[in-house]
Amino acid sequence: MKPQLSIFWFRRDLRLNDNTALFHALSENASVLPVFIFDTTILDTLENTYDRRLDFIHQALGHIKKQVQSLGSTLRVIHSSPLQAFQLLCNEFQVNSVYCNHDYEPYARERDAEIQSYLQKQGIAFLSFKDQCIFEKQEVVKDDGLPYTVFTPYSRKWKSKLELAHYKPYKTEEHFHHFFKTQPSPMPSLEQLGFQKTDMVFNPGPTLKEQLLRDYKEKRDFPALDASSRLSVYLRFGILSIRQLVAKALLHSETWLNELIWREFYMMILWHFPHVAKEAFKPSYNTIVWRNNEKEFELWCKGLTGFPIVDAGMRELNATGFMHNRVRMIVSSFLVKDLLIDWRWGEAYFASKLIDFDLSANNGGWQWAAGTGCDAAPYFRVFNPTEQQKKFDPDFVYIKKWVPEFGTKAYPHAMVDHAMARQRALLTYKTALNEVKQMTLFN
Repeated sequence: MKPQLSIFWFRRDLRLNDNTALFHALSENASVLPVFIFDTTILDTLENTYDRRLDFIHQALGHIKKQVQSLGSTLRVIHSSPLQAFQLLCNEFQVNSVYCNHDYEPYARERDAEIQSYLQKQGIAFLSFKDQCIFEKQEVVKDDGLPYTVFTPYSRKWKSKLELAHYKPYKTEEHFHHFFKTQPSPMPSLEQLGFQKTDMVFNPGPTLKEQLLRDYKEKRDFPALDASSRLSVYLRFGILSIRQLVAKALLHSETWLNELIWREFYMMILWHFPHVAKEAFKPSYNTIVWRNNEKEFELWCKGLTGFPIVDAGMRELNATGFMHNRVRMIVSSFLVKDLLIDWRWGEAYFASKLIDFDLSANNGGWQWAAGTGCDAAPYFRVFNPTEQQKKFDPDFVYIKKWVPEFGTKAYPHAMVDHAMARQRALLTYKTALNEVKQMTLFN
């Protein structure tokens, strides 16, 4: 006779404590098996076998596995498509229900719809909960029910709606005795998944220093300082609870809280306007004629543009999978405005490199830089990389760390004249928008 149980499906919530769906699964069922699926649909799209994110996830799962094994259970890790995984689990167990937390990205929505449909045919409940954000979908909208497309009024409404209940932690640990009792099950190695070990180091107990939060507003824009939390990857994969981070931000830094709200703003935009994943938020900007010079793009990717702060940022990204947020804005503006290369090229490059890659935030940031997105800077705002360097790395500390040949004959000359490039960008944008305007008038 098949063992009877419920399943908790880990996705972007790789922690046991303060996990919404896991709390409900354990508190509502006597026997819960935790499951993680290395989704072949996603893995097969990754071109590089040296992937820090995969390594990070693998290490995080190893930590969870040890935790649940100490409770007499196991973490079931499956390498297949989600549908095949649930077919396997339903053949092996009498599954009463499946619990998970909401995921808002286009592929995730399609995947969950497919799994829910399959489970319904088996008579199995599919129960999904809000966990990776404080407010979702329609929870923060204008008075007329329409979604916000500008950050400032969205953030004001977000803050006005916030109550203690929104960031109160779920005491999952009170129900740990309801994990399914079984022998440990093997977990596929990185090599078995088709990937290799990287330099990524998973910290099972990342902390957020109060002093860092207190200094965040004054120091956050200086890449040479150790003034950013470096917790974005832990938030991205749910090692840390958003509720825990919001509670800390409320105590110590409204500026840092605003960064968390920006994250939810872009998640909301992607939910309401899924076309942004492939096109400009503002349709009129789809008509821009990009130069898309492949050789110039390659120089940008390698950090060989001759603009030191741009090169430092790109080399930091290539070497570590991380880039300081101020520098992200500078390198993005340079690619799109100075080189007139389609923002989607840069977005895709970041997506392949960033350890904290998040579709909504990455897309939102790139469309902001390009002037094509919601709440974007006007197209005529173009970052001057030299002035940005003078302001945020005046002593070249960050630059010298990542561009050791800076100041020597080995360092390349600037690949473009910024003043000329700025005028070229303004003319290109203006021409595209005027053409759209003319077409609208004649239609």
